[in-house]
Amino acid sequence: MNSRKVLYRVLERSHRTDKAGRFVDLALIILISINVVSVTLETVGWIHQKYFTWFQFIEIFSVAVFTIEYLVRIWSCVEADPGQSSIGQRLRYVASPMAIVDFLAFAPFYLTFFVVIDLRFLRVLRLLRIFKLTRYSSAMTMLMDVFREEANAFFAGLFILLILLILAASGAYLVEHSVQPVKFGSIPDAMWWAIVTLTTLGYGDVTPVTPLGKLFGAVVAVTGIGMAALPAGILASGLADQLRRKREALAKQYRQALEDGVIDAHEEMELEEFRKNMGLSKLLATEILHEMEHSSKAKDILHCPQCGADLSQYR
Repeated sequence: MNSRKVLYRVLERSHRTDKAGRFVDLALIILISINVVSVTLETVGWIHQKYFTWFQFIEIFSVAVFTIEYLVRIWSCVEADPGQSSIGQRLRYVASPMAIVDFLAFAPFYLTFFVVIDLRFLRVLRLLRIFKLTRYSSAMTMLMDVFREEANAFFAGLFILLILLILAASGAYLVEHSVQPVKFGSIPDAMWWAIVTLTTLGYGDVTPVTPLGKLFGAVVAVTGIGMAALPAGILASGLADQLRRKREALAKQYRQALEDGVIDAHEEMELEEFRKNMGLSKLLATEILHEMEHSSKAKDILHCPQCGADLSQYR
């Protein structure tokens, strides 16, 4: 096995039984976590001054590791499909969401050599490194899958919200402009009130004072309650669907393993690995296994042990 294939297996196809892959994954998770804590504590003035040298060391070391990781992933990604063009595969990988996240993890550091960046803005960019944890978290992966699959529904919800925002701001401008020319002086000014009302935040810094304005505001607030629930409903439905499909996939694996009537040690290890990769709990896996075993026994009962004839018609 050549070095590029080994690196690809360790970085992209490592399993829990692969010690090298697990070590690299764990080391990167720890380094990302240290970076998030470091960036957070760096915003505290006295901590930043006292431990400035340590913060600098963590930043330089992290950037070096993330840069090497990114370059190695680009170099080894061609092992995903050796028969395809290496240039094409690398370009597709660079444009993938996770590769973009990996790039953003270290790019701001090099950008400071060419462009003067405000320190607070740089800290925010460095916090993007937390998204690298998506690669190692089944829960985050599931969430990203939901966003990807339900993208059209989310965009439809946002489009409806945008229309309601414009209508609410326009209505507020019409009924409140003459009474509050400063707060509702234009439709863009009224959009702040429309946003906090539609999202049910209601800061109270801008409120209608006329009877018609209050009535209109009440309608907008009630409409906002429904709009706030729409994305949550889409997300909950998508997560439930993802979990259902994961359960079905695990049930299929158990069904295949039970074809010979018993799950041996090797099959049990593979099933456990599959369960962990799916992010499902042991309790849920045990329930699925019991269901499969029960259905398998029931199937045996309904067939003659001698000739295999279907006996369900005699029940």
